[in-house]
Amino acid sequence: MFHMLTCFDLKPGVEPEDFRAAYAAFVDYMKSIDLVHGTGPIGRRQSDTRMDSDGERDHQYFLLMSFRDRAQVDAAYAHLVPHEEPAESAHKSVYGKVRNQIFICWQDLA
Repeated sequence: MFHMLTCFDLKPGVEPEDFRAAYAAFVDYMKSIDLVHGTGPIGRRQSDTRMDSDGERDHQYFLLMSFRDRAQVDAAYAHLVPHEEPAESAHKSVYGKVRNQIFICWQDLA
């Protein structure tokens, strides 16, 4: 499996539920064209525990998207780059609600 962790903040005025609905629709779209395997729930950071040791980032929200393999994630990226419909609207409905986003990718070893 190949994974992408997204660390982000919501833009001012955007409620978590609004983001969650847009994200669910985006994931459904990407699944319908076989460009994502799945996703976990959206998480809110809990930095008031000693287990949170990341002093470099202060993002409030996180999500994990999973892909079958590197080929699927590369195909997903290539699908979004041209900024053409219907991908553009689906992606913009999510991307337009966030700021300070960082994407971290990795592939499982086993």
